[in-house]
Amino acid sequence: MHNLNSENTTASPLYSRGDPLWSPWILRSPSNLRSPWESDSPNIYPARDAERSQHAFDQERVTTRDQQAACPIGVFDSGAGGLTILSALRRELPYEHYVYFGDTAYCPYGMRSDTEIIELSQRACQFLIEQGAKLIVVACNTASQAALNTLRASFSIPFVGVVPAVKPAAHATKKGRIGVAATNQAAKALYLRQLIDEFADGIEVYAVGCPELVTLVEMGALDGPVVEEAVRHAFQPLFNGGVDVIVLGCTHFPALRPVIERITEHRVQVIDSGSAVARRTHSVLDAEALIRHANLHSSGGELQIWCSGDSDAFSTVATRLLGYPVVASQREI
Repeated sequence: MHNLNSENTTASPLYSRGDPLWSPWILRSPSNLRSPWESDSPNIYPARDAERSQHAFDQERVTTRDQQAACPIGVFDSGAGGLTILSALRRELPYEHYVYFGDTAYCPYGMRSDTEIIELSQRACQFLIEQGAKLIVVACNTASQAALNTLRASFSIPFVGVVPAVKPAAHATKKGRIGVAATNQAAKALYLRQLIDEFADGIEVYAVGCPELVTLVEMGALDGPVVEEAVRHAFQPLFNGGVDVIVLGCTHFPALRPVIERITEHRVQVIDSGSAVARRTHSVLDAEALIRHANLHSSGGELQIWCSGDSDAFSTVATRLLGYPVVASQREI
């Protein structure tokens, strides 16, 4: 595997036998979980609870679960890329409330060490939990690969991560050659090689790091001659490899999909994981009985957007990406 730079014109296919994949989804930490009717108060005696009916206990459980279901879904990314995942989530679960955090003060994560990424991810998730998040979607490929296990061990709420869509790409290719466009960190990650070993055995996989495309999206530059030339240059190693499917392994890149499809003249299939992440989130919420359902008194879910950097600049970019007016608030973490 070669990362993109001015001297590389071709990416080499990745072949590496890694350890079996760890489960990418739910791992609950029981240490901090308590039943809502438990108490540390010395003034409540077990004998009094024995006088209460099972119906009373069931009602408490239902009330608590309804209150939890009304809490927002937390979504975080290093910057604006996770807004592409947020869009997919709002299509899949329109009645949910959402709180989004873009860590723009430290973007991009793809240029940082695993230790830094883990620390920043923990701080972002702590902030979202303080906002009442009932579940957190790690809408960043780099953070998902580096920090997801640590986050699940650190916090007791469910997490959903982003996985590069290697499996559907391997099924879709007719030439037996697929490309993965990612950040530098994600393109080199052991986890990507494990996905290839698991789901793309016998397929040639070419991976390139495209940090300059992350920068363009963070600037709100989503189209035009400069953007088109940058995308063409970044993806040239994949074109040289003769791929017929490209995996967008960074959540920033779906914002550039129209440019990518125009450059490839729609002859290369482009796949991202947004819809799959939204479906998985729906499944997890359903299993945990945490879905906020519509009723006569409910409307579409509310949205709060936060960032750690310049809120005015992020509001402009978020408005462009989401297609409706957004006012972000600034919060250092």
